Amino acid sequence: MKEGGRKQGAPSPCAACKLLRRRCAQDCVFAPYFPADEPQKFANVHKVFGASNVNKMLQELPVHQRGDAVSSMVYEANARVRDPVYGCVGAISSLQQQIDVLQTQLALAQAEVVHLRVRQTATLSNHGPTPASPGNSGSPSSRLMGSQMKPIFDMEMADHTSLGESMWSC
Repeated sequence: MKEGGRKQGAPSPCAACKLLRRRCAQDCVFAPYFPADEPQKFANVHKVFGASNVNKMLQELPVHQRGDAVSSMVYEANARVRDPVYGCVGAISSLQQQIDVLQTQLALAQAEVVHLRVRQTATLSNHGPTPASPGNSGSPSSRLMGSQMKPIFDMEMADHTSLGESMWSC
């Protein structure tokens, strides 16, 4: 009886052996990491590193580290196929630029919040609550806060001041 074009019980060759058009031995170093149903995984690794080099690298590593090494090679190979010049470095650089932009946006947003809180505190301390202010709006949260409304800015500054002093006292 045949199953998938092969004799019953005969294992399907791994993706590496299929691509290299060779018989997949029982002790094939590629078989555990490049299953037959993921041919592109090995194709990219082979294209970037070469089957012989991958074979050497895997045989030099202890068995418990081979899975991580293959994951790294697959990631690098896929990145190199997408961006032949920079590979992983291009992806890392792009992510670093995104982090820089987001940190700048966060700092601007935090500065704006501080500015608005200072302005709110100054308005409340100079003029007191007005009839249209949240203190008299009648909402449950404003009634709970009532006259105990302390600006959040003051609390945060106390925390940051103590952290800053401990940081500079080294």
